[in-house]
Amino acid sequence: MIPFLDLKKINEPYETAFQEKLKLVLDNGWYILGKETETFEKAFAEYCQTQYCIGAGNGFDALVLIFKGYIELGKLKKGDEVIVPANTYIASILSILQADLIPVLVEPKLETYNINPDLIFEKITSKTKAILAVHLYGQLAEMDKINEIADQNNLLIIEDAAQSHGVSKFQNSKTQIPNYKDVTLSEVEEHLGASAHSFYPGKNLGSLGDGGAITTNDPELAKVLFSLRNYGSEKKYYNEYIGVNSRLDELQAAFLNIKLPNLNADNEKRRVIAKRYLAEIKNDKIELPFWDFSNNHVFHLFVIRTKNRDHLQQYLTKNNIQTVIHYPVPPHKQNAFPDWNNLSFPITEKIHNEVLSLPMSPVLTETEVNYIIEILNQY
Repeated sequence: MIPFLDLKKINEPYETAFQEKLKLVLDNGWYILGKETETFEKAFAEYCQTQYCIGAGNGFDALVLIFKGYIELGKLKKGDEVIVPANTYIASILSILQADLIPVLVEPKLETYNINPDLIFEKITSKTKAILAVHLYGQLAEMDKINEIADQNNLLIIEDAAQSHGVSKFQNSKTQIPNYKDVTLSEVEEHLGASAHSFYPGKNLGSLGDGGAITTNDPELAKVLFSLRNYGSEKKYYNEYIGVNSRLDELQAAFLNIKLPNLNADNEKRRVIAKRYLAEIKNDKIELPFWDFSNNHVFHLFVIRTKNRDHLQQYLTKNNIQTVIHYPVPPHKQNAFPDWNNLSFPITEKIHNEVLSLPMSPVLTETEVNYIIEILNQY
């Protein structure tokens, strides 16, 4: 069976270095907010070309902390509306609700699966204060248009970058990125407040457990976030805010420090596989994803569509190819949101009914890719 994602194989090359880091952390005897976390925060901020990186317990907490940080700064208040893609993973929406804000769902573009900027305008009201831009499946949302909308309507922009580590902010760039210090997730922009990142093991930059981070160029926001993630305390036992306990684990930070320098190379391997899928899968029953071949996609997932998704998945399973559905039920149809269940988002529903994610990782072999393409073309 070709696994959808072989995490053991992905992490095997780092095993010796992981063990050395584990011993180092044990020998240091400092397990929370130590040197490894500080080192990673500095390195990841540099990687993203932002001034600040605030480690968090996971990507969901990172999003919640951003919203709560803006509430503390008076830039948001409870009951404000936040525009969010209707087809995103439910965590994006839950983070808005956790901060006592109101999510407003907007349809995506069928081609890119990202929010359709042209549909944002009609959802803006006097209560709209922010846009949560999700770079779904690893492809950059149309940030130029989203920034323009934010500028015209005085809105905050928050990025859900949980699936897009290393994506280039330069949407038209087709040049190769020479080293990890030259890539950017977030240029210094007037409306870009902060980006939330997840280091869940299956991400392009994955830890060996939960982990997350926030990157920002806003010094006021960063100051609040450093406190909020640690019980609202900047100085031990002195609490300025009603905070939470959501800190990037020292050991996970140590593992991430080992893996970060290889992230660009791993992303490029994903792009090479994606180019082969796009060029060589030739089957009228299968709709391939859109990509302009710039560095605006890191292919966290390679997502195809087909009318008879379940049948294709069963066919691939019988041929020893594991696939995953991202995601089978759209947020507005979840039991968690009964008030939304009768809403109609036809593009979102079409996507959720048809998508299927093929194996995609930097450790897929050429033989495996050849076989996947062959089997798909025979369907």
